[in-house]
Amino acid sequence: MTERPVVKRTARAVLLDGDDLILIKRTRPGVDPYWLTPGGGVEAADGSVVDALHREMNEELGALVTDVVPCFVDTVEHHTGSGVTGVKVQHFFVCRLVSMDPAQRHGPEIDEPQGEYEIVRVPFSRMGIAGVHLVPLSLRHYLDGNIEGVRALHAPDLG
Repeated sequence: MTERPVVKRTARAVLLDGDDLILIKRTRPGVDPYWLTPGGGVEAADGSVVDALHREMNEELGALVTDVVPCFVDTVEHHTGSGVTGVKVQHFFVCRLVSMDPAQRHGPEIDEPQGEYEIVRVPFSRMGIAGVHLVPLSLRHYLDGNIEGVRALHAPDLG
């Protein structure tokens, strides 16, 4: 089997605040609204994928997070703007919200928006997740089957 080149990596947060999951409702002209976890691309200046996660939480939410634990990886075919074909690897981390000040949001999504980026809370439950069009679909399926397991990633006896 031929290994495909990784052409993009992202860091995304399954961000819990009590019983809520914090998402971004994305609305763009000509596209049905969809919801996604906050996060984005790993940049060359990021020391690690986790560093990228913290930077993205600050940019997209004005947020500080803690208890960052890897929970899911999604790999999809990806074509870069320069015509290179490979895969995008999305690293999802379950983490807890420490603080959030939307007035501190910054970065390209905020400074030069292509539509709207609305911070929303949904119950972190099967019903809450089913109530929104969460992308990627693989994450929606993973969360639907693993609500309890994701919560257990923050259990005090995990180590």
